[in-house]
Amino acid sequence: MMGSRGVLSIIFDLDNTLIDTAGAGRTAIQKVCELLKSTHVQESHIRDICERFLRKLLQESFDPSEGKTIDDVRIQHWCEALQETPGTDPDPALASRCYYTWKNTRLQALSLSSEVRALLEELQKNYKLLLLTNGDTQTQREKIEAVRCEGLFSLVVVGGDHPEQKPARSIFTHCFESAGVRPQDCIMVGDSLTTDIQGGVNAGVRATVWINAGSKSLPQDSVTPDYTLPTVLHLKEVLAQLA
Repeated sequence: MMGSRGVLSIIFDLDNTLIDTAGAGRTAIQKVCELLKSTHVQESHIRDICERFLRKLLQESFDPSEGKTIDDVRIQHWCEALQETPGTDPDPALASRCYYTWKNTRLQALSLSSEVRALLEELQKNYKLLLLTNGDTQTQREKIEAVRCEGLFSLVVVGGDHPEQKPARSIFTHCFESAGVRPQDCIMVGDSLTTDIQGGVNAGVRATVWINAGSKSLPQDSVTPDYTLPTVLHLKEVLAQLA
């Protein structure tokens, strides 16, 4: 039974839900392209090198128990991207420069827009706001610090701090118990069908809200969100329906 308390808590994803991580990433890659143009690397190879890095990033598996930092792993991605490109010297120093240019530019480009910040400030007057983000602890904490958003949430949970990440039920259970709420008191808001929306369904939240900024079609055999919005700025419309 849902009970009659209505929505008490909103669980937000971070990347591409509250902040435009994809856009910041594009800006960061452009900066690396400019760096590589100033080196010995052939200009015709630059885009290929960057695309190789992005593929490695997408397929990344990181285990902190192996004694490496996420910085070490991602410098290695750039080193391999250089090495795999014909006629390009896999210079470790250049790989490090590429990585820190990409990392620092991306962090600088990330921001919580004034509109999103205002929305969260308004919502926190009536709802308990939780932030639940997947990813390596260092990387996600750096983003949270860069956009100065931690004070807007009653609880911030980073997947890398836990044995399982979204869509696992366990990390949602941790959120519920830590925040003192029931699954049916909460809605889950995020851009990923496979982690945010599926995770919300697995955990039994009251409703799931898919942020579909690119107007993507719902894939076949995908979990179906209860609501779909082009931006988190329309969230109050959903809350009004759930009141």
